[in-house]
Amino acid sequence: MSARVSQRIGAISESATLAVDAKAKALKAAGRDVIGFGAGEPDFPTPDPIVEAAIAACRDPKMHHYTPAGGLPELKEAIVAKTARDSSYQITAGQVLVTNGGKQAVYQAFATLLDPGDEVLLPAPYWTTYPECIKLAGGVPVEVPTDETTGYLASVEALEAARTPQTKVLLFCSPSNPTGAVYPREQVEAIGRWAVEQGIWVLTDEIYEHLTYDGAVATSMPAVVPELADRCVVVNGVAKTYAMTGWRVGWLIGPADIVKAATNLQSHATSNVSNVAQAAALAALRGDLSAAAEMRTAFDRRRRTMVRMLADIPGVTCPEPLGAFYCFPSVKGVLGTTLRGVTPSTSAQLAELVLDEAEVAVVPGEAFGAPGYFRLSYALGDDDLVEGVTRLAKLIAEAG
Repeated sequence: MSARVSQRIGAISESATLAVDAKAKALKAAGRDVIGFGAGEPDFPTPDPIVEAAIAACRDPKMHHYTPAGGLPELKEAIVAKTARDSSYQITAGQVLVTNGGKQAVYQAFATLLDPGDEVLLPAPYWTTYPECIKLAGGVPVEVPTDETTGYLASVEALEAARTPQTKVLLFCSPSNPTGAVYPREQVEAIGRWAVEQGIWVLTDEIYEHLTYDGAVATSMPAVVPELADRCVVVNGVAKTYAMTGWRVGWLIGPADIVKAATNLQSHATSNVSNVAQAAALAALRGDLSAAAEMRTAFDRRRRTMVRMLADIPGVTCPEPLGAFYCFPSVKGVLGTTLRGVTPSTSAQLAELVLDEAEVAVVPGEAFGAPGYFRLSYALGDDDLVEGVTRLAKLIAEAG
């Protein structure tokens, strides 16, 4: 008798970040004073002009019907202009597909590029969704480990060592979720030129491009290595820059033939993205970046506070993140010690203990291909941040 759930879907792991966030919210609803560091979203409301544009779209009868599966033409043109403005990367509307958030863009890119057995180089730590999208598309994720000693940056040498004749794509993410690492321009350029030389595709995720600190700049690989453009897919969206995670509007940029094929897939999977959400995204992209600048100022303040407090905890090592809104400390120095009668040997066990005993929710490194680490988002209020890290520090201080 065949299984009720297909092997393909049964093999998918639940999103660990969403699972931690859901558990924290459930405990809060049950009356527990839980502070959650799990969510990967800004804690700010979507700016008013964007919301007003969505309200107007709701009242416009034209928005009550199907629109082109690949995105509203005016939104695609706005993405073209935004990409030129922010990345100095010149594209056309025929190279753009508007998707239901960045996740759909990542999945559809891999579904379009990969055949069964094709390998994807995946620097670790990585966003928990990447390997699942690769496997769903029939590909094989090949992890390229990095750690805090190199600032979580993958070198050309490490990528070349992992390359095989089956390697088809490199997944590149800068600024990084979960580490906050930002690759310097010269390293982005070197990796891009290596990819060109080896005939490898690059899928580059630029969703955190506007959240950088201490003078770090997010460099768009196809902009600095133009000869890569014909074998490069860029993934982006409005979620992080404009506090629009719930609106579900992302996009992919790539060669016209790849975008056409991915659009065909989307035409059967979801049809067009919600017209109201697309109208909101259009207003966001046509507006300025003042809201993003305000968020970045707040995140920078919280980043400095979190890094300082984590550095004071014995057994914890935390490089200073230069982008996104995450810290990714090593907790290897805490593992194997006894806390409240329990001796956790993995970061997953330690995260469970921290939630139960300190009422602090963090995402263990296992979710990102990096056992021995925690991911903590600093996209939460300053007071909660200080209280949460203080609780974590007090619990670890009891280690024996």
